[in-house]
Amino acid sequence: MTLRSSLLALSGLLMLVGTIQAADAQRFSRGEEQKSARRQMLDGDVMPFSIIKRRVESEMKGATYVGVAPSPREGVYRMQFLRSDGKVLWVDVDGKTGNIIGRTR
Repeated sequence: MTLRSSLLALSGLLMLVGTIQAADAQRFSRGEEQKSARRQMLDGDVMPFSIIKRRVESEMKGATYVGVAPSPREGVYRMQFLRSDGKVLWVDVDGKTGNIIGRTR
């Protein structure tokens, strides 16, 4: 093996290790977020997400639920919907009341 191929193999290995570490950190962070959300629900600070999701879906008339993204504000769910015309809608929902507090048009 030449020096060049050894260096290429080493740099590839280092990139792979970095990717694995980043994925592990993200998985840990998401696990902590889930624990925090569950703790808030058990403490009565937020409604169960399944109830919030059903409520909001019923108000979105024909838009398909895509997922939920982390919100910059604690206690707020940022839900994503896709309309039949392909437009993406973001809906902010108060986690305690289940009320829609903001949305894109």
